Amino acid sequence: MEKKHTIKDVAKIAGVSIATVSRVATGSSRVSPGITQRVKAAAGKLGVDLNRRGKGHVIAFILSNRGMLHPFHSHILVEAEAHCSRTDWSMLFLSLSYSPTVRWRELHIPRILERRDLVSGFIIAGTNSQNLLDLLDHERLPFVVLGNNVIGEWRPEKHDVLWFDDVQGAADLTRYFQSLGHRDIWFAGNTRLPWYGRRYAGYCQAMREAGLEPRLGEVDTENAQNMGYLATKSMLARNLPVTAVFAGDDPVAEGVIKALRDSSLRVPEDISVAGFNDIEAQLIHPPLTSVHVFTEQIGRKLAQMVLTRIEQPQIDPQHVTIPTQVVRRESCRPPAGLKELALGENMRVG
Repeated sequence: MEKKHTIKDVAKIAGVSIATVSRVATGSSRVSPGITQRVKAAAGKLGVDLNRRGKGHVIAFILSNRGMLHPFHSHILVEAEAHCSRTDWSMLFLSLSYSPTVRWRELHIPRILERRDLVSGFIIAGTNSQNLLDLLDHERLPFVVLGNNVIGEWRPEKHDVLWFDDVQGAADLTRYFQSLGHRDIWFAGNTRLPWYGRRYAGYCQAMREAGLEPRLGEVDTENAQNMGYLATKSMLARNLPVTAVFAGDDPVAEGVIKALRDSSLRVPEDISVAGFNDIEAQLIHPPLTSVHVFTEQIGRKLAQMVLTRIEQPQIDPQHVTIPTQVVRRESCRPPAGLKELALGENMRVG
């Protein structure tokens, strides 16, 4: 069967982002004539009808309150778009910035989002709050939200929501540290942000079940690498024992590793480090143990859920949880003292 090309393929041929292709498809004035011509030429070469993609049979992927397309969300977007394409739907990417403190009636959103003749449903990703969900509900717009990143008090039971199980994943990673013999395990992250808060909860659960004290290195910033670096410097300054650090995500882990090296500590010989999301973990040195989030399944399921809502508007709210998996790499090993003890026992036995 001949492959059906998607806007991902168009973006690759044209040398632009997926968001740029979406803007060309909808006739956005934010794209220069030269780039528009290049995108249309790539679409023509691949047989992708951008005119059809910009009208009617369209799902909007809304990335809220993010300055750039984060690699994590990019992976989700690509698979959601691929599923839509396979089912003869189009995907429109839009970024949206709004305050969680503004009443839903006062939110200003792009007019295209209100055009039911253009956009039939929405995937809500990025960082969101209840006010946007209230607005979409009031307008009776079909949508599904990625629940892990919703901040503040909200009502998930009233909406179509997909989660990936970061609480269980964090508990599983903490138990992996424990299986290596670690007891002095710290968590690095900003728990005021819900994605770190959920992972910290899973970490605390596993620590308390093992009779161990949870320990938190926390810095109130949204810059992940700075968060990891400053949290690690702070925990080291407290002169408390630490043999392993659970970083709230992989960019935080990069900051943790840099802080350890700046303190003349080696990973994993002196301190083991692990992260979360597993997007770029293999590119970090040493390759990072991380909790793998199945972004392909998340993107596909988000698309399926919103299409189901469009086709069956009266069904009960859909709630789906996608499991996670610990991926073990070279950044973790047993604590130095425990490994030396084991080596000594082996030598005596020999």
